[in-house]
Amino acid sequence: MKVDATDLKTNETDDRGRVYLGTEYANKRVTVAVVEVESDRPDDDELAAAYREASESAEELAEEWSEASDEAWEGLDE
Repeated sequence: MKVDATDLKTNETDDRGRVYLGTEYANKRVTVAVVEVESDRPDDDELAAAYREASESAEELAEEWSEASDEAWEGLDE
């Protein structure tokens, strides 16, 4: 079966994965093919990378805070 690209329509699903086709398809037999699925959520690899980046950033901030804290305590002794 050959499908013309202009015949393809993109619809959003509801929170239960359903697509509303419209009243023009009421009481008709409809054949639907899923060609592509896009997710608006990050995948596991993206989440892992973000977690690693946040962890590294937190370590850097902790080191900077430790240095600043040490300097502040030393300044109080003077």
